[in-house]
Amino acid sequence: MRMETPDTDLARAAAAGDRDAFAALLARHYDGLFRLAFRLTGSRAEAEDLTQDICLALPGKIAAFRAEARFTTWLYRVAVNAAHDRRRRQASHARAADGWGDWELARRAEAAETADGLDWLMQAMAALPEDQRDTLALVLDGEMTHAEIGSVLGVSEGTVSWRVSEARKRLRALREEEQDR
Repeated sequence: MRMETPDTDLARAAAAGDRDAFAALLARHYDGLFRLAFRLTGSRAEAEDLTQDICLALPGKIAAFRAEARFTTWLYRVAVNAAHDRRRRQASHARAADGWGDWELARRAEAAETADGLDWLMQAMAALPEDQRDTLALVLDGEMTHAEIGSVLGVSEGTVSWRVSEARKRLRALREEEQDR
């Protein structure tokens, strides 16, 4: 009996919550909807996604069907609008993502440079006298003052400052020596 029922009657029943009427409409028009989606997208995967999106949205949209045109005309208008929306979203995502590739490359380059710098610093610190290395390790953390570091190491604040100064001179000399090679 449902196969003989006009689309308009099925649509009204579906809008009123009749699941069987909705299922009959989908069964009747799914293939045509998919063909249109395929023509609109040019891709089977995109057409499948678009058709599923339309079918998921259809229960909420079917109440807007006024029977001023054939049901298929209304359904295909829904499909065309959904395809336009999808294209706009994809274009927006593409524009938004466009700059992220450059940003990510710069971020990775900066991270690699930082890692290289830290590797160099760790190797260079190993060449420092033990007292300067210990002092510099505490200073680099940035969480303590020179006075607090002096307490940790059992030396004066002035000694901490002197050790940091000497360590910097040695590290600078190491860097220049490496660059000259």
